[in-house]
Amino acid sequence: MQAYLDGFHPGDPALTPTPAAAPSPAPDEVDVLVVGTGPAGLVLAAQLARFPDVTTRVVERRAGPLDRGHADGVACRSMEMFEAFGFAHRVLHEACAVTETVFWSPDPERPEHIVRSGRVQDVEDGLSEFPHLILNQARIGDFLLDAMRTAPARLEPEYGLEMVSLDVGDEGTHPVTVTLRPTDGGPDAGTTTVRARYVVGCDGARSAVRGAIGRGLHGDSANQAWGVMDVLAVTDFPDIRFKNVVRSAGGGSMLVIPREGGYLVRMYVEMDRLAPGERVGARAVTADDVIAAARRILHPHTLEVKEVAWWSVYEIGQRLTDRFDDGGDGRDAALPRVFLAGDACHTHSPKAGQGMNVSMQDAFNLGWKLAAVVRGRARPDLLRTYSAERQAVAQRLIDFDREFATMLTAGAAGPGPAPGGFQEHFARQGRYTAGVATRYPAGMLTGDEAGQHLARGFGVGERFHSAPVVRLADARRMHLGHIHEADGRWRVYAFGDRADPRSPESRLRAFCGVLGDPRRSPVARFTRPGEDPDAVVDVRAVLQQDHVRVTTADLPLALLPRKGRFGLVDYEKVFTPDPDEDVFTVRGIDREAGCLVLVRPDQYVAHVLPLDAADELGAFLERVLLPAGAAATG
Repeated sequence: MQAYLDGFHPGDPALTPTPAAAPSPAPDEVDVLVVGTGPAGLVLAAQLARFPDVTTRVVERRAGPLDRGHADGVACRSMEMFEAFGFAHRVLHEACAVTETVFWSPDPERPEHIVRSGRVQDVEDGLSEFPHLILNQARIGDFLLDAMRTAPARLEPEYGLEMVSLDVGDEGTHPVTVTLRPTDGGPDAGTTTVRARYVVGCDGARSAVRGAIGRGLHGDSANQAWGVMDVLAVTDFPDIRFKNVVRSAGGGSMLVIPREGGYLVRMYVEMDRLAPGERVGARAVTADDVIAAARRILHPHTLEVKEVAWWSVYEIGQRLTDRFDDGGDGRDAALPRVFLAGDACHTHSPKAGQGMNVSMQDAFNLGWKLAAVVRGRARPDLLRTYSAERQAVAQRLIDFDREFATMLTAGAAGPGPAPGGFQEHFARQGRYTAGVATRYPAGMLTGDEAGQHLARGFGVGERFHSAPVVRLADARRMHLGHIHEADGRWRVYAFGDRADPRSPESRLRAFCGVLGDPRRSPVARFTRPGEDPDAVVDVRAVLQQDHVRVTTADLPLALLPRKGRFGLVDYEKVFTPDPDEDVFTVRGIDREAGCLVLVRPDQYVAHVLPLDAADELGAFLERVLLPAGAAATG
């Protein structure tokens, strides 16, 4: 990590000291109001907290943070995002890693018994540097709350407040008026009015924000009840510490998920069919009912539950809104002012482990865009891309979940697929469940594929797939993607051509020469006077030569930028290949020509360009970013 750019300070180097001041009352005029502190709301708040010049309030109707239950699957892609927020190592330390998924089916000789019928590797090799992990949503929330509290804005949620009305006006800089009310004050409790530039509803499936802008959840229900429980149990089921898909002959199906701590286990248990229109709450299902169903499915194995840490019942259903904001179609439509994220705009079954992960990615997509527009860095049209990009992702999630839930359901719901068929389907969908299958189409934020041949392993529109490298300045082995913090900056990774970077023939050196010319630089045009040269666009270089053959003294000055109030040199901009896993080979980078890989603030590849395409790079960035000195209206 880098620290002390503007002077040494004792204590945690990651915490920039702030002047001591008396606590101020919550502002009644804000840039962004976040309603709800589920996974989406907390990721959004953690992102906005990185910008002290963005006034943000976060309100939650619950009396305090979540402390147990709910989602638990952490996809590889979410771990990549957590690394950008600086707490992936904490999740790795606490979580249970899923290495294999084991399949159990009826014994052909004794169908009333189950037997192990197959197993697959949970995440294919090379898909991500991070594994698939299991850790309860409450702990993920704790880490995000810590990220908010320690970020420059020192942001804290306000608990015990619910939204009772929202109105979008058409005048003023803060056109959205929201009325809040304490949840524990009774019918006579007073209300508070907040005016905001933007409001984001992260308030769950029964979203008041969604209702206020006239959006609905549309979809259907499978009329199937499931129970879920986190238990401490004693069992002779031999694979209790693996992830399991269990299908019995007559008792139904279940998922067994090993949880953190070495003893806790989650079980998703198929219950009874529901009549059309029936709600599971009308069945008065108890925890004992869920345990009994689990025992029937696991037969002949025993299950003795010692403690139920959390349990719930739910109905399978997939529902989706048609838009994730209050905007309209076409460039002449009003810009969106109210947004939806997470369960407020898509709901589905929890068994595929995608709900929390997709919700957090919604917020990661939206957060940097809101901050860029509020701070006058980006064109307000940028906000139209949120619904366009994420609604399509959610539709794919709904389709996947419907297929997954249908294949898993058996027993009381009728015959399911052959064991091998389900196992093959599970393996095929591995990239999706890992969270790395999203690909954004060409548009304002995604270029064409004309330069894709220069870096085949960095798919345009896909997440930046990290790889090991060696930092030139100190020979430290590290992952290239781990320099990509959740700080709202764009990244340009300049992969060098074969020529020695000291040579006049070097295309990388020529590109750095353009960077150093304020009249031509595709970076300087977006950087305000007095800012560090990487304040908006952070340029990093990866050489083909190893760290012994080149030193920092050989580098162009553009790769040794001076920063901060002391004009200190940033030595961490240049990398060389890892001797065991050369990034040029594993990511298919053209060794003769090199290339530029432009990456969005949310870690998705926006464009791949030749090293001599500085003008094209600048033109692409100008689709989104405002030149320094330009005024934004948003």
